[in-house]
Amino acid sequence: MSKKVYILVICLFAGALASCDSGAVHKELIDFDDAVWAVDDVKSFEFTIEDNSKSYSINYLLRNAVQYPFYNIYLKSWLKDSTGIELKSGMEELLLFDEKTGKPLGDGLGDLFDHRINASQYKNIKFPYKGKYTFEIQQNMRPDPLEGILSVGMEVRLPVEKKSN
Repeated sequence: MSKKVYILVICLFAGALASCDSGAVHKELIDFDDAVWAVDDVKSFEFTIEDNSKSYSINYLLRNAVQYPFYNIYLKSWLKDSTGIELKSGMEELLLFDEKTGKPLGDGLGDLFDHRINASQYKNIKFPYKGKYTFEIQQNMRPDPLEGILSVGMEVRLPVEKKSN
């Protein structure tokens, strides 16, 4: 695939992903040059919480090429307040392909796939105060650099309200 077509497809994915999102308080994606993510390349996302009386959830956003060589990815993450104090951290395994069949998971177009995966340790999180927070993500796979990851990001969401009958 030519580089121009690749960039066009990425832009279309980003637009589609952003357009169908009413519950997101903050959403951000960072692209990697040449679809390569070095292990020491920690991505940082700053966001603001306006209402600390509500619970929120954080999702990982990933875009990978079908040529990504693994069925999963391990991510380390840190949630920090505006002073840099770590409020929570953890490591999670995210599945990008079906382990048995190799079928890509997520939403795909051609050889690119977008994933919105709930960060399990950041479900129903209450922020201690209104203000700025930082969420950091680092890949924790053995290959360095890791090839086939085009973008990584995060979103902060209000929980989906259940409708009563």
